[in-house]
Amino acid sequence: MTRAAARRVSRFVVLAAIAACAAPASRPTPATARAPGQASSADGFAALRAYIERVWTPLTRSAVDLPRAAKDPKVPHAPGAPWPVYLPADEDRAAVAAALARVMPERDLKSIDLRLLPRDQATVSQHGLLYLPRAYVVPGGRFNEMYGWDSYFIVLGLLRDERPALARAMVDNFIYEVRHYGGVLNANRTYYLTRSQPPLLSEMVRAVFHTTGDRAWLAGARDALVAVHAHWTSPPHLIPAIGLSRYFDHGEGPAPEVVAGERDDQGQNHYDRVRAWFRAHPDAAGGYYLAETDELTPLFYKGDRSMRESGFDPTGRFGPFGAEVTRYTPVCLNTLLYRMEVDLASIEGTLAGDAAAARWWALAQARKARIEALLWDEGAGLYFDYDFERGRRNPYPFATTFWPLWAGVASRAHAQRVRDNLPLFERPGGILTSTVVTGTQWDAPFGWAPLQLFAVRGLRQYEFDSDADRIARAWLSMLAEDLERTGTLVEKYDVERRTSDISGRLAFGYTSNEIGFGWTNGVALELLADLGGATSASK
Repeated sequence: MTRAAARRVSRFVVLAAIAACAAPASRPTPATARAPGQASSADGFAALRAYIERVWTPLTRSAVDLPRAAKDPKVPHAPGAPWPVYLPADEDRAAVAAALARVMPERDLKSIDLRLLPRDQATVSQHGLLYLPRAYVVPGGRFNEMYGWDSYFIVLGLLRDERPALARAMVDNFIYEVRHYGGVLNANRTYYLTRSQPPLLSEMVRAVFHTTGDRAWLAGARDALVAVHAHWTSPPHLIPAIGLSRYFDHGEGPAPEVVAGERDDQGQNHYDRVRAWFRAHPDAAGGYYLAETDELTPLFYKGDRSMRESGFDPTGRFGPFGAEVTRYTPVCLNTLLYRMEVDLASIEGTLAGDAAAARWWALAQARKARIEALLWDEGAGLYFDYDFERGRRNPYPFATTFWPLWAGVASRAHAQRVRDNLPLFERPGGILTSTVVTGTQWDAPFGWAPLQLFAVRGLRQYEFDSDADRIARAWLSMLAEDLERTGTLVEKYDVERRTSDISGRLAFGYTSNEIGFGWTNGVALELLADLGGATSASK
């Protein structure tokens, strides 16, 4: 990376001033990066499997669990009051109520308030759960709903654990969301109606079809997948001038779940801490903060909401607290859209033959060319997000650089360059999110299960199997050791210190480490299966 590029990266590292408690991310030597996890413990891995098998049940929500699913620690609620559960405006409320009455005791029915969602969704005054007709698995902890991209990794785990009916039920719920709520949602709560999450529904559909072989079901899912693709490839998500897409939340103002649900020990929420940071760093305020009134601006909130649609909430990758995300066409999103186009080509080919698939193959190849042209940085040897307003790539090393390998987008030469840059990201516990410490959870020193799976399977796609095995063992052995210490799997880990103890390491967002945890469980099962002999890049 050039000195000029390094200076551009440093523009947001100033966040470290407020996160001084977080140790800087040091680049390991190959020896320190590769030693942990080489001698994996069979007992530890067996304990991982046993824990995951046991925890699916308490994480599952079905009709009979509706009162438990309706509870939401992220919003205020009067003690003893029933929790609102919203049905789509076109749903038959009487029929749903009668069906619930057949499976739920009367006292449980009284604990929920079944309502029809207003046609104008912006008029919802009391936030609540959005009804889904089938069972689903929640991530865990404060995340007591079905999430848009968490569920991909959960579905993979359920299929791996021979629970295809539950995996299919989750995919059916997403199809229901598309048809009745307008798209795949961030999660099934009313405050998530304005945004989605990284698009992985086509991957879920193909994974379930690979297991069941049900062509009629596959045909029935096609319209929802086409609608999801159209959502992401139309303005305001599409940037027509370059043919790539961005994240963009359709809502305005502060995210309700953040106002009430991301408070620290002093009672301050994420936005309070962000305002304090802008007060201390007025030169970075730009159009995001008004010092005279001590307020965050509508522009900041639009960026904040859209950053949450990305699933990487928050990170310094998209400018201060992710506020600049709407001017980037990110590696992650466009790689997933490429895979969606490939998936739709495969589905059309299965259902109607090669001629029907041709359109989708053409779209995929066009997107692949744009990714390689605009998102690949030859000097750095990494894939970077593209700032289409400034007409340049953002030199912020992030683990999404492995996603084009996972998707098969990267040329062999580009894959080799990314592999050669493993020392930037590889740590004793696996792959770092980024190389920058900002005090936010999607930056160093943290690692997350999805990033491990994409990196490991991306490396396998290009036959870097020894690297993939080493990283998988490092992550899995860390999980096993931490499970032995704590008795649970959690949402995120410090991969430098190989621990789930993140106390004092986070300054922004929510500082808890939720237990469960859905995608950690699913990714663990997938990586264990890979080490058992599977070498394919993805399902």
